[in-house]
Amino acid sequence: MTAAEFIIPVPATRADWEAQRPDIRARLWQLLGDLPPLFTPALHILRREACPGGTLASFTFDNGAGATVYGDLLIPDGRRGPGPAVLYQHMHGGKYHIGRSELFQDWLCGTAPGPALLRAGYVVLAIDAYGFGARWSQGPRGPQDSGIDTENALFKRFLWEGRTLWGMMLRDDLLALNALLACPEVDAARVGLTGMSLGGSRSTWLAALDDRPKGVIPVAQMTRYRDFLAAGHLNQHSIYYYVPGVLRQPIEMELLTALAAPRPQHILIGADDPLSPLAGVQTIIRFTEQIYRLYDAPQQFTAFIEPGVGHKYTPAMFRAVLAAFQQWL
Repeated sequence: MTAAEFIIPVPATRADWEAQRPDIRARLWQLLGDLPPLFTPALHILRREACPGGTLASFTFDNGAGATVYGDLLIPDGRRGPGPAVLYQHMHGGKYHIGRSELFQDWLCGTAPGPALLRAGYVVLAIDAYGFGARWSQGPRGPQDSGIDTENALFKRFLWEGRTLWGMMLRDDLLALNALLACPEVDAARVGLTGMSLGGSRSTWLAALDDRPKGVIPVAQMTRYRDFLAAGHLNQHSIYYYVPGVLRQPIEMELLTALAAPRPQHILIGADDPLSPLAGVQTIIRFTEQIYRLYDAPQQFTAFIEPGVGHKYTPAMFRAVLAAFQQWL
């Protein structure tokens, strides 16, 4: 069956869709493997310092699965009581040494996203994923491996343990979300998710697995699995992206985006992004739009396909992120 022939039928009614949601979500969890239980981690603050517009706290937490997670928390000046927050999820791009420090660099989207979100009034939390930033040698061989070697070794180890690297990465993100929601400066009803590329996939999956985030903005990552396979560019995604058995399930990216309904969702993608073939993106958008209509909330789902843009995070996309969060949160 070709990608174009694999069409998931849209449920006729909202009740039909809501009857399907628990099974779809359960199948997603099953694909991720036998993950350790979730909990709310205690943040161990390594240092706290003033920064323009707020406070930066660098922290660690124990993920309960043999690894230390490193992260940064930005809190706006003058925050009185709980307010809006963003869980920011970093990209891949083979830039293993960067990780969460992407927050403070302007090469990605024309401005440093962390300080920009802080100036806009958001608490911002970001962590290093497995193999990135402070964790780029956090694999089976420790400092003898780094970056891609750490990533590949973890992928193999977790498969042997009945888990997946993708599942363990998402589990850390869920722990980070739990920690963010527990912060006294955060209104749990006003938390958004965003990230580019790897971060976009993390955001989409997190919103599909958990109903607590208020809204989600995946940037430069909307890969429909079967369309991507048909294009043959499998090596353009790193190994983390390959979840055993996903093509054997009636699972596609449009089901993940639909699981976020009716919460606000804004997809940002380049028309020429080889990691997200355009025909697949259009299939995802059509299906998701119809699910939002079942909730009488078509305005809550929007998509911007930027012409002539490849796998990029453009300044226009980041402005759209700020505008959407301003509207939602």
